[in-house]
Amino acid sequence: MKKKNNLKIEINSHLKVISLLEKQDKIIHKIIKLIILKLRNGGKLMFCGNGGSAADAQHLVAELLVRLKPKNNRRPIPALTLATDTSTLTACANDYNYENVFSRSFEGLANKKDVLIVISTSGNSKNILNVLKAAKKKNIMSIGFLGNNGGKAVKDCNHSVIVDSNNTARIQETHIFLGHYILDKVEEALIYRNR
Repeated sequence: MKKKNNLKIEINSHLKVISLLEKQDKIIHKIIKLIILKLRNGGKLMFCGNGGSAADAQHLVAELLVRLKPKNNRRPIPALTLATDTSTLTACANDYNYENVFSRSFEGLANKKDVLIVISTSGNSKNILNVLKAAKKKNIMSIGFLGNNGGKAVKDCNHSVIVDSNNTARIQETHIFLGHYILDKVEEALIYRNR
């Protein structure tokens, strides 16, 4: 009896899920244009997510603050993550509750020029829903990198890209691909304009 090639199965699953992004080409390119506009007008990008999505948020912020491609020596692109300050996170979770760990910082740091980008495989985390509500209240543009069917978050995002999968690993892999793609186009546009 021959064993299945599990690696090949996983690779094919990965490629299938990522290729489904092509159906959302228009919204992805609209998001790119909106981010470029906000950054050119003095805004910043604010990312948040839980668990692996928090790591993805931190990863994407590093790409913006440093650079995405080694050949691109450019000024830092203003961005921050709402999930890396352990003192603020733990104080807020202790003094208020975990549901407010993103919205508390967001309310103190965000302005109308900014963009909130939430990364969530389920779209149902209460802290993600609360920060989206805070963005709506402050009239700040929000973008969701979501999974499954978008969850409850989809209704509070101004724009969202929903990864058509219920496999957490595939969703997260696609989110980081999506983030790299969007930021590559943003970086190119900002460098080209500054030349």
